[in-house]
Amino acid sequence: MHTLNDELVAKDLKYIWHPCSQMKDYEELSPIIIKYAKGINLYSIEGKKYLDVVSSWWCNLLGHCNERISNAVKEQLDTLEHVIFANFSHPKAIELCESLSKVLPKGLEKFCFTDNGSSAIEAAMKMSFQYHYQTGNPQKTRFMALSDAYHGETIGALSVGGVDLYSEIYKPVLLDIVRIKGPDCYRCPFGLNCSECEAQCIEYAKDSFENWGDKTCAIVIEPLVQAAAGMKIYSPKYLVKLRQLCDKYNVHLIADEIATGYGRTGKMFACEHAEISPDIMCLSKGLTGGYMPMALAVTTKKIFDAFYAPYSEGKAFMHSHTYSGNPLACAAACEVLRILKDDNVIENAQKKAVYFNKLIKDKFANHKNVGDIRSIGLINAIEIVSDKKNKKPFDSKLRIGYQIYKEALKKGVLLRPLGDVIYFNPPLIISEPDMQYALNVAYESLTSILN
Repeated sequence: MHTLNDELVAKDLKYIWHPCSQMKDYEELSPIIIKYAKGINLYSIEGKKYLDVVSSWWCNLLGHCNERISNAVKEQLDTLEHVIFANFSHPKAIELCESLSKVLPKGLEKFCFTDNGSSAIEAAMKMSFQYHYQTGNPQKTRFMALSDAYHGETIGALSVGGVDLYSEIYKPVLLDIVRIKGPDCYRCPFGLNCSECEAQCIEYAKDSFENWGDKTCAIVIEPLVQAAAGMKIYSPKYLVKLRQLCDKYNVHLIADEIATGYGRTGKMFACEHAEISPDIMCLSKGLTGGYMPMALAVTTKKIFDAFYAPYSEGKAFMHSHTYSGNPLACAAACEVLRILKDDNVIENAQKKAVYFNKLIKDKFANHKNVGDIRSIGLINAIEIVSDKKNKKPFDSKLRIGYQIYKEALKKGVLLRPLGDVIYFNPPLIISEPDMQYALNVAYESLTSILN
């Protein structure tokens, strides 16, 4: 007897090419059809509950179907759903920029709207290149980025990314990037402890700036957390020293806060841990609470002024997206900021983070295959290795992380690991009982697979 779920799964597989997936895997693990969601939970059409501790790709900030955000979008829907954003504007876009300008790092005050994170990175890169071209530095045509970086899937964003899983096959068509060996605090080449070091690994960046600084427009970085690389966390001191290098060589610092912004690291923006301000900051994901696709490339007046001229001079930034400044997304984003402020969400989440990290260490630290536990804010990552003493990873062909993911799904927890790194990046509203349940399932799943 075929159920409604069977019918929907069959139609899904007939029509849909899912992102970041080997579709052949779906022969074994069929797509899970979600009927509705509330708070931190997803509910399948079959009635099974899944604890969403990865915030549905890190964007669900305040829980699914948050009543306040939903009402804000509904109200906007009856007022204005969309309008061309060239020579036209609307109240919610203006309100959003005004509100964000009060919480962003000092100097970031000009807002370029795009419709997804990758597009924001593209806009930032083009903005930097054109700025240098129009201010007497046409030789600055290169970009720098860290190893193991991830910045999106469009050609420019993929170019500055450094995770071969996503970019290896496309290298013939990618930009030639100056690649800097990035911080690796678990396998530190200097044998130092991240919490006590002076970011000696900045030496690699110094060498690159000495060789290429005069030809470089900008360096693109994920502040403090290289997410897709396996939630690799590094010292704020590295950011401080990188900011100094950028100033010395007239290189823009583009901070990709798409995954790290909006309280994920315990502060509104990860750059705040280092008390630095980038030249351009890219925002998305938590920006609308996971409701609507929208992104921003926010920059300084100094950069903006290099484009401000009579039209005949050809200095305008001719970069556009149909859904730039979409009113529905802006309404959601405005409400997210109000909730963060009204409910002291980030402050409360940081208190939860201390509890969550202690739970994880108590449960996982002594396991023979847990090589590293790293955390910042509510982001926690557990790296699974075959040899703890030598920090040797498992053979990637074994897909240990994927096996653990499948086991956890059976028990109602959505983990979706990064390789063999099991991570938790839950909505900021997660409760202590949900933390406990998620960790119990994760541990049971890990021990089941590695028994």
